[in-house]
Amino acid sequence: MNSDAFPPSDSGQSIPSGADQPEGTPGQELAHGEVRELERRIADLRRQEERLRKEVADLQATYDRTLREQMVQAQMMMGQVVQEGLADLEQRKQALQIAVEQLERRQERIRTEMRTTFAGTSQDLAIRIQGFKDYLVGSLQDLAAAAEQLQLVREAPEPEMKPVRDAEPAELAKPDFGEQSFEEQTRLIRRMLDQFRDRPDYYGPPWQLRRTFEPIHAERVSKWFFDQGGKGALKSMGSRLQNILVASAAIAILRRMYGDRLWPLVLANSPERLGEWRRGLQDCLGITRADFGPDQGIVLFEAAEPLALKADRLEQEGDLPLIIIDDTENQVSLSLLQFPLWLAFAPDPTYSTPFI
Repeated sequence: MNSDAFPPSDSGQSIPSGADQPEGTPGQELAHGEVRELERRIADLRRQEERLRKEVADLQATYDRTLREQMVQAQMMMGQVVQEGLADLEQRKQALQIAVEQLERRQERIRTEMRTTFAGTSQDLAIRIQGFKDYLVGSLQDLAAAAEQLQLVREAPEPEMKPVRDAEPAELAKPDFGEQSFEEQTRLIRRMLDQFRDRPDYYGPPWQLRRTFEPIHAERVSKWFFDQGGKGALKSMGSRLQNILVASAAIAILRRMYGDRLWPLVLANSPERLGEWRRGLQDCLGITRADFGPDQGIVLFEAAEPLALKADRLEQEGDLPLIIIDDTENQVSLSLLQFPLWLAFAPDPTYSTPFI
C-alpha cells in the first residue's frame, strides 16, 4: 500500500493542555456541572444525616422517657400490691389474734371446769345430794298433803293403781313463783341458775342443761320466773338458738321441780322453725328424737288451736303444760293465755311484758 495515501500520524506529538484550548468549551462545562451535582448530593446527604441523627436522638429520648414512665408505673403498681398484701396480712393477723384469744378463753374455761369437775368432785356431789334431798323432801311433803285430802272409803282397791302424780294437789299445776309460799321453789330455781352459770355439766343426765349459760341468759330466765310468775314474754335474744337456750334452762328447772308431769309445747309457724327447735332442744337438754311426740316429752305445733286443746287435755289429766312461743308469731291466741305457764319471745324490743 502507498504510505502517501494516509495523512501523517499525530502520535508522536503532545496534545495541548486545556489552557491552550479556548475558554467555554463543552468539556469544561460538563466537568463543572458534575462537580456541582456531586456537591449538591453531598449537601443533601449531610442534611439527611443530620435529620437522621436528630430522629435517632428523639427516638432515644422518647425511649428513655417511656422507660422511666413504665418504671414509675411498675413501682407504683408494685407498691399498691405490697400495700394490699400488707393490709390482707394485717386482717389475717387480727383474725388470728381474735381466734387465739377465743381459744385461750375457752382453754381457761375448760381448765376451770376440769378443776371444778375433778378437784371439786366432793363439793359438787354434796351440792347435788343436797338438791336431791330438797327435791325428795318437797315431794314427800306434797304427797303427805295429798294423802290428807284423800277421802278414805271401804271400797276394794282398783286393779290398776293411779300414778302418784295424779294424787298431787291441784295447786301445783298453777305455780306462782313470786309468792312467799313457794320460797323453797325460789331457792331451788336460784340454785339451779347459779349451777348453770358457774358449773355447767356438759355430760349430765337428760333433761339437764348441757350448754354454757351466760349471765344474760340467767337474767332472762330469772325475770320470767320471779317477775312474770312463769307466764309472759321476753325480748328475743336475737337468734333462735339463743332463745332455745333460754327456754331449755326453764324446761330443765321445771323438769327438776315437776318431773314428767311437765309437758313443753312449742308453737312455731313452719316445719323448718320447728325443726330448729327440735334440734336445739336435743342439743341443749341431751334428749333424743324419741322424746318428741304427741304422747310423750315435747310436742311441736304449727297452730295455736291444737296446742290449746292439747294443753287443756293435759291439765284435765293432772299434768302441767309449758307453752313456748317462737318469736315469729306476731299474734298470740287468747286461748293460750289461760294456762299457768307460757313463755313467748317478742321480736319487737318494745314488748318486754306479757302481750296478746
